[in-house]
Amino acid sequence: MKKFYDNGLRFTCTSCGECCRLPGGKVRISQEEIESVSRFFSMDQEFFLKQYAVHGEKGWALEDESHYACIFLQDNRCSIYDVRPLQCRTFPFWPENLKSAYRWKQLKSFCSGIDQGIWHSREEIRAHSQIEPVTET
Repeated sequence: MKKFYDNGLRFTCTSCGECCRLPGGKVRISQEEIESVSRFFSMDQEFFLKQYAVHGEKGWALEDESHYACIFLQDNRCSIYDVRPLQCRTFPFWPENLKSAYRWKQLKSFCSGIDQGIWHSREEIRAHSQIEPVTET
């Protein structure tokens, strides 16, 4: 079945931080990512989890602030960019964003990097969209 992105899509992050403010969004974080981020902050994993994460039915997720912004969004920038979770690294190529050209266009309404900059091939897009950042704990 032909997909609207079969000829590739353009996307380059503009560091606007809008994807870090998605209402109701949760950033799931794997055990490896917990280790990486806690090491980034030079802190014990247990302390990191108590300070910055919540445990739910799908595993660990980063705690959000009162307005659904990622707890690591500081001055419109990701303060853990170099060790950000897989879910963040694969945005905007999430399955829900790739369901249709209409969905992609909706995403463009708040993400200024959509249809801009680097061209991503169909294969690259599919590889990113197949990644499930589900945690096991």
